Amino acid sequence: MVLGALPPHIEKPRMSTCLRLILGDQLDPRHSWFDSRRDDVVYLMMEVRQETDYVLHHAQKILAIFAAMRDFARQLREAGHRVHYLAIDDAENRQSLPANLDAAIAACRATAFEWQSPDEWRLDAQLVDYARQLAIPAQAVDSEHFYTARDEAAALFEDRKQWLMEHFYRHMRRRHGVLMDAAGKPAGGQWNFDHDNRKPWPGIPCVPADPRVRHDHSALWQTIVAAGVQSFGEPDADRLAWPLNRNEALAQLDAFIDEVLPHFGDFQDAMSLRSTRLFHSLLSFALNVKMLNPREVVAKAEAAWRDGRVPLAAAEGFIRQILGWREYVRGVYWAHMPGYVEHNALGHDAPLPAWFWTGQTRMRCLAHAIGQSLQHAYAHHIQRLMVIGNFALLAGLSPQAVHRWYLGVYIDAFEWLELPNTLGMSQHADGGLLATKPYVSSAAYIDRMSDYCKGCHYDRKARTGARACPFNALYWDFFARHGARLQGNQRLGMVYRQLAKMDAATQEATRAQAASLRARLDEL
Repeated sequence: MVLGALPPHIEKPRMSTCLRLILGDQLDPRHSWFDSRRDDVVYLMMEVRQETDYVLHHAQKILAIFAAMRDFARQLREAGHRVHYLAIDDAENRQSLPANLDAAIAACRATAFEWQSPDEWRLDAQLVDYARQLAIPAQAVDSEHFYTARDEAAALFEDRKQWLMEHFYRHMRRRHGVLMDAAGKPAGGQWNFDHDNRKPWPGIPCVPADPRVRHDHSALWQTIVAAGVQSFGEPDADRLAWPLNRNEALAQLDAFIDEVLPHFGDFQDAMSLRSTRLFHSLLSFALNVKMLNPREVVAKAEAAWRDGRVPLAAAEGFIRQILGWREYVRGVYWAHMPGYVEHNALGHDAPLPAWFWTGQTRMRCLAHAIGQSLQHAYAHHIQRLMVIGNFALLAGLSPQAVHRWYLGVYIDAFEWLELPNTLGMSQHADGGLLATKPYVSSAAYIDRMSDYCKGCHYDRKARTGARACPFNALYWDFFARHGARLQGNQRLGMVYRQLAKMDAATQEATRAQAASLRARLDEL
């Protein structure tokens, strides 16, 4: 067994014993479970092929979660808690939740079983089914992490055809008193400062240095590889930057608030070859494995604004992502699973181009955004939505294939958060339940918000021809192909008016160019 300090088995106790399961994204040392040390409780943690193999994951994602799990087990044991930890190469590891639970319950003669409710439907269903067949009492408890209950968004949107995030966000601001003035009105007189947060980055101000601690997990990585776990992307095992524990995550949060958040608002939609991070927080991994609580993150951002250290537009834009969007998509997920994953309203079915796994494409924007994702297991939301997702939607890639790639490649991707973002927001596969229009653009948007187009093999202004930017023909062809479904959308009226003004020869040349592009995606 790796982690030699952890016992190879659990001694058979003389008292009644409650076995409590901790999943790899439940690393919250402030959960009420840990308020007191109890000799009649054993905490079970496990590294299992069930979780590494259900989708092909980025190497850093597997490595960071396992390293954080091991550190969490260390913290619990040092605090006096009883912990049974199954490493990926442990001879006793049966590599699935049910089999390992059966063995642990038998080994410690458990008289009760408890677990924190998982965030993913797949695991929730598995544990509920497992508990039903147990001969001992079993119950789920809340993870104590989110602002909302699973069904809260569904209740708010009851009988509404479209689930508008802005409606949900305002409800959350009022309910939790975030960025509100004494009269109960939104701070600054408006709810949303999104229009102030769309500036390209000219190179100044300078991006602050990355404050994260680097860890050498080379030995753990060799263990993972030797255990037969498959992955993709760069492991960066000897200098991994993702936090190991809450203390590191808190230090990262403080550095972001003090040094980065003041500029986040202006440049949150900007992209640049000169920076993979720009002014984004990189906190989503720590949040999604519960090292950090969303309430403390929101509170620190709001306090920075009230203290005059951060512009209101920056604080609001950041808070909206957490208090608004993060809670909102979780509500969408739980209201529409398990069927949501199968949505494909536009009937797209093309496979992913080979360069999704290599980053080797002549489209400079995609080469950078995908290359960065493969190297760092990270890209910020505009790279994910308006470069990679934009191309995938325009090219007609299978939304399920895109979903599996996003779920695997990103360090912060857990299905409850990633799936609505990908199928709903990015690929419009839910038919408009989540997003009021498809989020697509031609090269013009990418050129406006980035420096990607300068020096690219393709001409950002050309629609047809060998060197024309693929985004341009694919953009117009997308709306032409899906006109029956989309042209009645009020937000797309200008697009269809422009399309109608094109002469027949231009339309035909655009369709031919797009068809040629879709037939040879691997070659772009």
